[in-house]
Amino acid sequence: MLLQCSKIEKTFIADPVLSDCSFHIEEREKAAIVGINGAGKSTLLKIIAKELSATSGEVTLSKGKTLGYLAQQEAVSTENTIYEELLTAKCELLSLEQELRSLESLMKSTSGDELSALMNRYSICSHEFEQKNGYSIRSEVTGILKGLGFAEEDFQKSMSTLSGGQKTRVALGRLLLSKPDLILLDEPTNHLDMDSIAWLENYLKSYDGAVLIVAHDRYFLDKIVTKIIELERSHCKVYKGNYSAYAEKKQLLREAEMKQYLNQQQEIRHQEEVIRKLKSYNREKSIKRAESREKMLAKIDVLDKPTDLNDAMNFQIIPSVESGNDVLTVKGLKKSFGNLLLFENLNFEIKRGERIALIGKNGTGKTTILKMINRLIPKDAGEIIRGVKVEIGYYDQDHQVLHGEKTLFEEISDDFPDLTNTKIRNTLAAFLFTGDDVFKRIGDLSGGERGRMSLAKLMLSNANFLILDEPTNHLDMVSKEILEQALTSYTGTVFFVSHDRYFINKTATRILDLSDGSLTNYIGNYDYYLEKRENMASSCASSDHSAPLSQKTPPSSIKQSWQEAKAEQAKFRKMENDLKKIEAEIEQLETKNAEIDIHLSDPSVATNAAECIRLSREKAEAEASLNSLMEEWETLQEAIATGAPHI
Repeated sequence: MLLQCSKIEKTFIADPVLSDCSFHIEEREKAAIVGINGAGKSTLLKIIAKELSATSGEVTLSKGKTLGYLAQQEAVSTENTIYEELLTAKCELLSLEQELRSLESLMKSTSGDELSALMNRYSICSHEFEQKNGYSIRSEVTGILKGLGFAEEDFQKSMSTLSGGQKTRVALGRLLLSKPDLILLDEPTNHLDMDSIAWLENYLKSYDGAVLIVAHDRYFLDKIVTKIIELERSHCKVYKGNYSAYAEKKQLLREAEMKQYLNQQQEIRHQEEVIRKLKSYNREKSIKRAESREKMLAKIDVLDKPTDLNDAMNFQIIPSVESGNDVLTVKGLKKSFGNLLLFENLNFEIKRGERIALIGKNGTGKTTILKMINRLIPKDAGEIIRGVKVEIGYYDQDHQVLHGEKTLFEEISDDFPDLTNTKIRNTLAAFLFTGDDVFKRIGDLSGGERGRMSLAKLMLSNANFLILDEPTNHLDMVSKEILEQALTSYTGTVFFVSHDRYFINKTATRILDLSDGSLTNYIGNYDYYLEKRENMASSCASSDHSAPLSQKTPPSSIKQSWQEAKAEQAKFRKMENDLKKIEAEIEQLETKNAEIDIHLSDPSVATNAAECIRLSREKAEAEASLNSLMEEWETLQEAIATGAPHI
């Protein structure tokens, strides 16, 4: 056992955040702490990392084992370059390397016993340096920096010039290089793009030590962890398996608890009715029996009604009008910032009912595209054509649609003056803002609260075209699931940017991958995108080893790709319809053959030569048609069995 947490308690003023939390982490085990915002996840990590003291309880790390911790907003403040900062994680090896260089220099000018002693020391140091992979230090640093999204030209940038997110990535890289026996990570994916998250997944999966993660990225957790530590109402509960297995078990437990609660409530009502009846008889024996039942009822440990967290927040978007089929057409779009060209000649179309995810690395211009569609920033060239009756609802990751100086109530009432006070309060309550919460200032809200407030405004907009920029940022897992349900049942059109692969997988029907200034079109969810991209990479590698592993669909071909996919889909539907028609015809012919056989077995027909000849001819024709249809049926079945067309 690597880590043991025993009966951890933490109270802030009078509010218990953690109560009697006990669990353990084995060597090389990968585990996650999950729970709603405010459940105490980060607090628990800080207690384990000894950055915060527990009110009571004990955290025990096995003797001789090391622990590394990365906080949510951890930033490195030094004058080092990025490369130099990561090298600080290897101070011991760098010192050993420096000693080797010094010994080499001394051995050149030394002889006799002194040289022998130097050579002996050099041999010991060299062996230790090799055993600790000293010769791969710099390749490790380079690999980790590239994996975390830094280009080689970034390596010599000063730490003082970096953004907060970049500094956190450097801190993560330094922690990974230090290779502790237990890594504690608090929201490590917050400042990473998809490629970097995928790299980190693979790194942590194969990491030789143990990992304990707090993260809202469910796809990330599914790939890495084999244990879930759930924090709910200050208590913790341990589940074996990844996040999806935990969610399934959790739902089954809730259903069992609800059944148990309802059965107990039914029994209580039954006993209360019996007691009432016994008392109504107004006899001594009846009253004694009633009193006896009352005593038994008083001893029952009444179960609390299980609360389904998904019922806490209600979110439904209903378009006021239906848009035309062509929701958005983008032609020849170009955008630069100074000398930096993001993209040019970008073309794509969005049709009614589609849910499209725009993905790509940080800095490729995804948010810029959304802002240009919303006319928040100008385009350099091209056309952005909105369709007929298109009403846009916009969710901004920076929540610029909110006004910091207003209260929650004013934010809604000013933007939707026709709403009654009751309707405004009901809307805010649906997003967990109740009582005096409605008089909080927008500027005083947390990131998650701002996200919920933006969603509340989105719900009231009655839009038929939702444009969402990182809608799951700062949302806890329950809120994400509610948003997923709302979008999958939404009858309008959705175009969104997100790094949340689980969210994309659940909601997207099409993916546009923005890379190197061009778009690649994938008609399917995130799993399909990964599969198709891997197939493309394999195909490129096998057909031309000198070609790049991925190929981008030229921007001008996005429309053609979409039309080809729709044509393929229509062709597949026609095959299915043809198959049904053929099966109906086969059934009719088989029925006809059976009727002919019955007639031919009739004695009166058997003596009528002309009738026998006619019926035999009919049967032969039916058999010929049947054979032809059966061959056609087999051909269609084979075509359909190979799978639906990839669209």
